[in-house]
Amino acid sequence: MNIKSIHAYEIISSGGTPSLEVKVELNSGTVGIASVPYGASAGSFEAYVLFDGDKARYKGKGMFKAVANINEKIAPELVGQDADDQRSIDGKMSILDGTENKSNLGGNAILGASLAVAHATANEHKLPLYQWIRKSFDLKITDFRLPNPMIVSIEGGKHADNSTDLQEYLLSPIGNISVRENIRMGIETYFNLKEILAENNYSTNVGNEGAFAPDGIVNNEKPLQMMFEAITRTGLTPGKDIGLSIDAAANEFFKNDMYHLNVENRQVSAPELMTYFETWLQKYPILTVEDMLAEDAWADWTIFNTITQKYGISNIGDDLTVTNTKRLQKAIDAKAITAILIKLNQIGTLTETVDCCTLAREHGMMTVPSHRGGGETNDTSMVDLAVALNSGFIKVGPTRGERVSKYNRLLEIERELGDKAKPMGNAFNQIF
Repeated sequence: MNIKSIHAYEIISSGGTPSLEVKVELNSGTVGIASVPYGASAGSFEAYVLFDGDKARYKGKGMFKAVANINEKIAPELVGQDADDQRSIDGKMSILDGTENKSNLGGNAILGASLAVAHATANEHKLPLYQWIRKSFDLKITDFRLPNPMIVSIEGGKHADNSTDLQEYLLSPIGNISVRENIRMGIETYFNLKEILAENNYSTNVGNEGAFAPDGIVNNEKPLQMMFEAITRTGLTPGKDIGLSIDAAANEFFKNDMYHLNVENRQVSAPELMTYFETWLQKYPILTVEDMLAEDAWADWTIFNTITQKYGISNIGDDLTVTNTKRLQKAIDAKAITAILIKLNQIGTLTETVDCCTLAREHGMMTVPSHRGGGETNDTSMVDLAVALNSGFIKVGPTRGERVSKYNRLLEIERELGDKAKPMGNAFNQIF
């Protein structure tokens, strides 16, 4: 089960800029292939994405340097190693890099090799990746509760021009019939949302994540009103069949200790922003919120967490925690969150990602694997990770090939598992 060869090459991501793909071959001839996403909106504490910096090529966003690091530095270190030992493989790369945020080799380079090894080994064992993750890391999870879809439906912030200050408004189906039905309910509601946007004279163009990106939104609450209407127009019960979720990405509009709500032409303090958000928690069937405050506003996060708990809402950390066990432990100690968003490229190896998810589960926290905004690929590893960990949701946009590939992979897994799996349904914040 030794690694025979590792080869990386540049590909094109969803944003039209490069990413990278890695092919690992084992001595048996078995192959594993993985590609790496990155985000247009990213937390400051994420693993480093190594770009070329050559402005004459892809405006500096080429990935030849990261590709070379895989082919010339990582490959010689890993060829001949036992591919079965994922933890050792990932540890060797982290030591070779030698930095806290993987800025030497690039978190994108390290993750590409990490995931490609995992895919090759899973293929060699003739196991789907989600089964191999459970076996490789000796996860003590025996049942399968398939994640609900968390469907990005209206986007703004860095993901769309002239739209809302907040980054994402999401439809979160939580029915208990099947993943297939949850996805259907969500997409049909998305179609009805399109009609409602048109009726209100908003554009139905889509942004980075395949969600609607209407310009000229009158205020940041308007999307919630229209999404609520879309759920009822679909003949569903808000809060029972489908709830709402919000990712504010508040760090993106936080400057000089104030939150700048440009759509509403005002600036607010943290306490004022929390009051602003609480009015929504009172009015709408909101199931989860994410990054509602700046990424280093720890004391404010703790205060807001008590507010969300009052309404039974899952408070998700993303920019706050960046799939990093050290930052997650700090959030646990501070009682700042009740759930964590998971992005493989935020930390840079499969091992560290699984360790972060495991720590969250040990403390009763829901995990939510997520796509990336401006630099997504067709890789579906995040879905297998979600299934392996019994995550509450997968967060993915509803259109564009690199998004729907994730839902199609989840549907494939549901067919594969059959009666062995149940949909997560409304138990999303209770199964650990």
